[in-house]
Amino acid sequence: MTAFFSDFATWLLPLSCALCGDAVTRGRVHLCDACRATLPRNANQCPCCAVPTPQSELCGACLKKPPAFDATFCAYQYAFPLNRLIQNFKYGKKLALTHTLSALLIDGIHQEAVKTCDAVMAMPLAPARQIERGFNQSHEIAKNTARVLGLPYRHRALMRIKDAPKQATLTLQERKKNVRDAFLCRKPIPNEHILLIDDVMTTGATAHAAATALRKAGAARVTVAVIARTI
Repeated sequence: MTAFFSDFATWLLPLSCALCGDAVTRGRVHLCDACRATLPRNANQCPCCAVPTPQSELCGACLKKPPAFDATFCAYQYAFPLNRLIQNFKYGKKLALTHTLSALLIDGIHQEAVKTCDAVMAMPLAPARQIERGFNQSHEIAKNTARVLGLPYRHRALMRIKDAPKQATLTLQERKKNVRDAFLCRKPIPNEHILLIDDVMTTGATAHAAATALRKAGAARVTVAVIARTI
């Protein structure tokens, strides 16, 4: 009951836009309509990895060597001012932005595709990274997204079993090597369609490694959903 009244109060009380500070009175999304309209859209994109392409066709990399995941949903590019929101959430520990970022992630998801999904999973953090940060941003977003979409959320079904240097400091080839065999799906998931959620996709190397583990566990299809894609 406490959680219910807390949620009800959040819907009633005015919020401030996380970008401009103006009042936001609808729901739990900390963005006014004007600021939301300024977010950098990822309009034309590869349907597999979401990298921008001229006519929304498959990119050369996915044609040459398809990743272990089948598709990526991503409505936005990782650029100002969205990058500021995500950084404040991850590194500033502003967990109040969870509903906002979940809403932005859902902006990119094709609702027809959701009907075929069996479960939602979050991209896991290495244990040392999670201790350092205090929380896993992808877990917070995935948990809320699964609730909104009405899908089961399988917390800790996918584990990161290999700690490694931060991806941001590495080249593309180093990123691939860094996350190879880094993930393990704890239980068989025969013929399931998994919606794998992360905050940002950079090269797709981490998503590929995680999807590989899900495939080994029996997944028939892996769809990735992220808030933003680097360009």
